[in-house]
Amino acid sequence: MKTDPSETGGLFVGRRPGTRPVKYRAIPEVIEKRRRRDRAFAAAILVLMTLIGVSFWGPVPAGCLWIGSRFNYWTSSVGVGLVTAFAAMLAALFFGLAAMKRLDQTWILARRAAGYDQREGVIGRIFAVSAAIGVVLFTIWLLVFAGLGPSIAPNG
Repeated sequence: MKTDPSETGGLFVGRRPGTRPVKYRAIPEVIEKRRRRDRAFAAAILVLMTLIGVSFWGPVPAGCLWIGSRFNYWTSSVGVGLVTAFAAMLAALFFGLAAMKRLDQTWILARRAAGYDQREGVIGRIFAVSAAIGVVLFTIWLLVFAGLGPSIAPNG
């Protein structure tokens, strides 16, 4: 027998196990209705990830400062308020990043289910877009509502 290891010098010369070409019984059926639902689900995940990323630039820091101010009021200690605000900020950012990472993996799976060859996540682009949106919103807030607006605007 030609596949006997004693005849081939101990080398296996046949096909490696598990490398046979895949043969389907029938062509898998593509249901467009499911793909549309998967595309909509992936888009919703993308919007949610963008909202979480943008919240890092405004609502999360404001909420953590509010928590710190409450602890400052309760304890009459500025140090306790600062430490509490900083700890709350770290916890909120790490929790948000963990949530975004899980949503990113879910987004990849939803895109694959929708028929796209998705191999990489979108979390880096989400951070870039949310940073740009955060800078624009902060500039509008600074110039119009808070700091520089009244001193530049004419009086009266």
